[in-house]
Amino acid sequence: MNKVFLIGNLTKDPELASTSNGIKFCRFTLAVSRSYSKDGKRETDFLPVVVWRAQADNCARYLKKGSRAAISGSVQTRSYDAQDGTRRYVTEIAADEVQFLSTKGDEQENDVDFDDLKPIDEDLPF
Repeated sequence: MNKVFLIGNLTKDPELASTSNGIKFCRFTLAVSRSYSKDGKRETDFLPVVVWRAQADNCARYLKKGSRAAISGSVQTRSYDAQDGTRRYVTEIAADEVQFLSTKGDEQENDVDFDDLKPIDEDLPF
């Protein structure tokens, strides 16, 4: 079973892009704190997350650096050839579901209207 549940804060604004086939995706890094270690210091992991289709649009629209989010998904690995000819390996979290625990609107006077969120397409490209 490959299932991940994380709660953390975005380290920078999400980046929305599209594949060559026009499928939208959004990437962001989630800072997730570990339990306290033996010396009393809290450690943090910085985990790359990718979200697809309508959920990607929603993440790009409503999340920003510092936003708190809960995600569920799976761990994925992939590789590619870099421009310098070396083989690069990437491990990331493919989010199936993202819950906005805080949004861009939380720090502003105006409220976020969650009624206009787009429905999520369950047919993921992997």
